[in-house]
Amino acid sequence: MTFDHSLYTPYGKLHKLFDENFLEYTSYVVRERAIPDIDDGFKPVQRRILQTLYNMDDGRFHKVANVVGETMKLHPHGDASIFAALVNLANKGFLIETQGNFGNIYTGDEASAARYIECRLTPLAKEVLFNKDLTEYEESYDGRMMEPVSLPAKVPMLLLLGAEGIAVGMATKIMPHNFQELLEAQKAVLRGEGFQIYPDFIKKGLLDVSQYEDGNGRLRCRARIEEVNEKTIVIREIPYTTTTESLIDSIEKAAKSGKLKISSISDYTAEEVEIEIKLARGIYANDTIKALYAFTDCEVPISPNLTLIKDEIPEISSVSEVLRHNTDKLVADLTRELEIELNRLLEKLHARKLEQIFIEERLYKRIEEEKSYKGILKTIEESLLPYKDELVREVSREDIERLLEIRIKRISRYDIDRQQKEINAINKDIKAVKTSLKDTIGYTVTYIDRLLQKYGKNQQRQTELTEFTEVSIRKVALSNLTMVYNRNTGFLGSGLKVEDEKSDIVVHCSEYDKLLLIFSDGMYKVIPVTDKLFVGHDLEWFGTVEKDQCFNIVYRDGQENVSYVKRFMTPKFILEKEYSLFDRHKRSKILLLLIGNDKYARVSLMPSPRAKSNIVEIDFNDYLIKGASAKGKRVSMRVVRRVVEASGLENKQEQIRTLPLPGLGQLNEGQETDSGDEKKNTDE
Repeated sequence: MTFDHSLYTPYGKLHKLFDENFLEYTSYVVRERAIPDIDDGFKPVQRRILQTLYNMDDGRFHKVANVVGETMKLHPHGDASIFAALVNLANKGFLIETQGNFGNIYTGDEASAARYIECRLTPLAKEVLFNKDLTEYEESYDGRMMEPVSLPAKVPMLLLLGAEGIAVGMATKIMPHNFQELLEAQKAVLRGEGFQIYPDFIKKGLLDVSQYEDGNGRLRCRARIEEVNEKTIVIREIPYTTTTESLIDSIEKAAKSGKLKISSISDYTAEEVEIEIKLARGIYANDTIKALYAFTDCEVPISPNLTLIKDEIPEISSVSEVLRHNTDKLVADLTRELEIELNRLLEKLHARKLEQIFIEERLYKRIEEEKSYKGILKTIEESLLPYKDELVREVSREDIERLLEIRIKRISRYDIDRQQKEINAINKDIKAVKTSLKDTIGYTVTYIDRLLQKYGKNQQRQTELTEFTEVSIRKVALSNLTMVYNRNTGFLGSGLKVEDEKSDIVVHCSEYDKLLLIFSDGMYKVIPVTDKLFVGHDLEWFGTVEKDQCFNIVYRDGQENVSYVKRFMTPKFILEKEYSLFDRHKRSKILLLLIGNDKYARVSLMPSPRAKSNIVEIDFNDYLIKGASAKGKRVSMRVVRRVVEASGLENKQEQIRTLPLPGLGQLNEGQETDSGDEKKNTDE
């Protein structure tokens, strides 16, 4: 074994001290503050608040300031954290009944001061959270009181309420779920059936769970937006994690940056969400709704993270595992309750039988002549021996002493029939408990059904489950930029003005678009939207990159002195990388470029005495769509003089512009060629 001298240096001791203290602090923060426990679903501060409310419970409301003060006897972190946790727990709506202003979960308004508001436990909380016989207690931080290690919750509170917390090196984000669905899923677990449950938010909204992974994964939550008319839209429900204030801020920010245009926005939220948006002139509701989902918090992504404490150790779990664990625990707790109840009933039956025998058989008369207390005890014990088969258990000294405490008045008024009825009722209860113990699963299902009938009537799902397609930001963005290409200066950008209406090219686009530039020599590339960029004087065409856009080209191969025609769809690209549509020679040139389907061209050829016609008409639909780098089909064996767009075949009127070509020498003999698609480039 090597001897580590570093531990005995001042620095080594300090380093070890920091390591030990940091680990201790980390463990404390994880277990005692930030991460909830799988058994009852609570963080320590929540558990202490609920236990304090139970200790204080007298059926009436209590000032929150008093509750906070009493909770401080158990929680060592001050009143601010207790008050915030109590308000948060109360606003979830299941365990704490409120009176006064506890804030607004929709607008984000804060609660009133603790001295003005009141609270108490709900009937559900009192029924499913507390049982002294099942609760393990430990000393509080100062040793003056006892607090529960874990509450015997009979409902999966961790999944019902949800939780968020940040600890040292880990965090948790557990989604809340629907009360009815959770209990129905527990019944499915008990019956060995499959189940699947999804989050449910009190703020309602729309929820896409296509990427949800049983408590982890990813969710997309949307606001519910109603189109009142083409100029007015109203937001009725908001996504989880947002408030009306944060939502309005995101809409105003998007409007200021030009991503959408609105005339006004008003918040009429009270008990229900109502945000009214008036649209600007020329803007319509359908397009604006899509833009709201794309650019504002009307759609938010949520990344659940089901981290919890199990057996005092943090771990990442799933909804199914938590639900099965809570269901197994529910069966165990109900079984223990039945066993405790059975023992209580047996003790009660034992006491009633002893009393019945003692009075009806007049055993009390046998002690009239006894002069010592010891003799009295012995006489009663011996007199009960003939009846031991009728009793539940052996007679103890405590039993005899209890018999001796019976008053004469009670003996004189003893009612045999009434006593027998009580014994019969106790026997009936014992039989029922034993029957339940034989089928604890069935008893648990019945218990869950009672909870559903009693508390689940008004617990319908709030959030609508649906699947919505991703809104393309580029498609819904406003075309608020004007890209100008000045042919004379060779510059392109949104900060330029048109100088020559005949030669300059103007394209309207948004800041999210990509621009495809095609040059006369066959080079093309894709660039982002820019304020000002020098691209040269030979830009043939530019526009936004559109999916499945068809390009029709007639070009001259300068090396072969031959013209070709080709069609291709929007090519794949890497941003800013240069590509070629054909072999780039100093005399190679695009003669005609048309965008779209059903395009036609008229080609004028060099006159030939043998030719019957010097015109070739082209229907681009007759040519197959190939890759952008394919060579294409030869137009003719003769030299092409000019190419113009035609509105159709059969000598229809010429349109657009003509491209005069310089005189060329005689072409070499050759065949029409079409090179295959070259290897496609990878999209950005």
